[in-house]
Amino acid sequence: MKVFISVDMEGISGVVAWDHTEYGKDGYERFRKIMTKEANAAALGAFDAGAQEVVMNDSHGGMRNIVIEELDPRVKLISGSSKPLSMMEGIGPDFDAVIFVGYHSKASSLGVLNHTYSGQVEKYVVEDKVMGETGMNALVAGFYGVPVVFVSGDSEVTAEAIEVLGNVETVAVKEPRSQFAALCLHPEKAQELIREKVAHALRNLSEYKPLTPPAPCTVKVQFHTSGQADRAAIMPGAVRIDPVTVQFTGEDYLEAYRGARTMISLA
Repeated sequence: MKVFISVDMEGISGVVAWDHTEYGKDGYERFRKIMTKEANAAALGAFDAGAQEVVMNDSHGGMRNIVIEELDPRVKLISGSSKPLSMMEGIGPDFDAVIFVGYHSKASSLGVLNHTYSGQVEKYVVEDKVMGETGMNALVAGFYGVPVVFVSGDSEVTAEAIEVLGNVETVAVKEPRSQFAALCLHPEKAQELIREKVAHALRNLSEYKPLTPPAPCTVKVQFHTSGQADRAAIMPGAVRIDPVTVQFTGEDYLEAYRGARTMISLA
């Protein structure tokens, strides 16, 4: 069994402020270590369930957060950016399962540090369904026929995952009190639950199905301002829908996803 793990940071237990997630800011060094431990707990759960190979992708910010020497030595880590598939770099049809650790809810939800991919995006819409990063990335996995079997983060993103994916194992490591406050599990308890639930999911792998994207596929990105949409609309093939929304249609989801990410980068 080969398992892919994508690790973000805003959904890690104890993380409640942007300063906790940004290099050089207050608390970052402390929380990157907790991020590493939650990621490692997921990897240990995979190995407990019989995984022969675990590939982990650092998926937050500059993507150089995970402390590699604190991971189980069997884990292979993809670190750094820019990467063609960003948070899903390394995924392919040879994987059996995908795991999301430390994920956060979509922009304008009630989740801790909620956003969608960047601060410019109000909505990321795939075939008229608003997606956060959970859905956005699950569709990349689905393009390759691989199911997302586990998601951890706050209780908003775990609910979002169930809504989008249906049958998926989750661990809520914190409960939002506001965008910048949460009731958090002790990190050791969060790690214990992540390891246990990942192993459970992988031991019951046949119960989970990929989120299969349509082909061709249209992605709409609604920005916060018309100026952001102006810049995004420069991309060849982009179509302006309204003052703040630009869409792109690809032959498949992977092409549409790359187009959407390019528009977001331009904005």
